[in-house]
This record gives sequence, structure tokens and C-alpha cells, in this order.
Amino acid sequence: MTILLVLIILVVVFSFAYYLFMSPSSQIFGTYPYKKQTTKKVVALTFDDGPNEPYTTEIADFLKSKKIKATFFQVGVCVSRYPEVTRRLYKDGHDIGNHSMRHRFRDHIFHPSYVREIIDNQHIIEKTIGVRPALFRSPWLFRQPWLLSSVKKTGLQPISGKFCHPFEVAQISSEKIARKAISEAKPGAIIIFHDGIDGRGGNRSQTVKALKLTVNKLLDKGYSFVTISELFSVNTYQ
Repeated sequence: MTILLVLIILVVVFSFAYYLFMSPSSQIFGTYPYKKQTTKKVVALTFDDGPNEPYTTEIADFLKSKKIKATFFQVGVCVSRYPEVTRRLYKDGHDIGNHSMRHRFRDHIFHPSYVREIIDNQHIIEKTIGVRPALFRSPWLFRQPWLLSSVKKTGLQPISGKFCHPFEVAQISSEKIARKAISEAKPGAIIIFHDGIDGRGGNRSQTVKALKLTVNKLLDKGYSFVTISELFSVNTYQ
């Protein structure tokens, strides 16, 4: 077997595995909505891995200036770090969703039911804002039958989406991020930005700039923005 053939096989296997476990459009293991079928020019802006200062507050300030509500899928350790930011987002009318307690990939491997990651974050968010989320997004959009079973048992609605740009987490230029995000904006789209990275925080300045470019362009195109609960007409909190 030649090296080229081995590489081709590895690429095919990796691509299939990615589609199976992490692709937004994969519904093989169960329903994991990544868009809403509609003709209305509405988009749901979502933010993962926060809160993370000062970037989450910068995003919240911008959204408030535009009278836009969004959905923030938050990591428990980050909520504990910046509880006042989560409370501010909740007070401003944004949806707060569960994005795991620690955002560690090894938990998907060693604890496939993922139930502790889900429940611990439910408790942290409830302690912070007084209510438990009804929406859940798994880190990296990774899913398999045991995780989705845990989501169902805990009464949560899983929500996927399309990444604004595959390299946004690496903080490429805001212009590149915005161009890709704008191209993903279709009626009923769910667009994923990151106001943090995993549970570690980090510089998200290009994301903040890209968000502003994206929102202004989509407003010019006649789009409006909704929360996930508005998009799917589901409860925000349990």
C-alpha cells in the first residue's frame, strides 16, 4: 500500500467520522437542529464558550445598541468566573443555554453519557440567574447516542448551528470571519460565534469586530435577529 493511498484512506475515514459525530447537518444519532425551515429573513446569532471578559460585555453592549437578542451557550466554569456577566445577559433578555461544565473533549471519551457535565452546569446557571436552561449545545457539536439520551432525560433541547467561520476560534481577520458568516446567513440560519475558547477565556477581539460587520451587513440585507427560543417557539428555561 502506497503512502498516498494510506493518506487518502485516512482522509476518507476522518471526513466520515467528522460528519457522523460533529457535522451540524448530521442527524444520524438523533435530532440536533442546525437551522429552521422558514422563508422569513431571520437569523439566530449564538455565542459559545463564554462568558469571557471583556469580550462578552463588548458583544452585549453592541447587541443592546442594535436592539438585538441572541443566545449564549455558556460554560459552567466561565459562569462561575463571571457571574455578573451572565446575570447581565439574562437581564438584557438574551437566551442562556447549557454548553457543559468544563468544555473538555476527554469528557466525551471517558464519560460518554455526559450527564455530570450537563447537570453540574444546570446547577451553576440556576444559582446565577435563578432558572435552569432548556437549551443545550455540546462542545464542538460532538454527539453520539449516549449524550443525546442524557440530553433528553434532563429535559433539554439540543441545538446545533453553523460556525461563522471554521477558523474563527484561531482569530483570523475579522473581515474573513464576517464574509463567511454573511454567506452562511440564510432564512432560519443559526450562526455560531465564540466569545470565549473552551473554558480558558482568550482574546476574541476579531470575533467582536466580525460580529459588528456581519450584523450591519445583514441588517442592510433586510434580516432581523431572533433568539433560539423564538426561532423554534420553545421554552428558554425549564
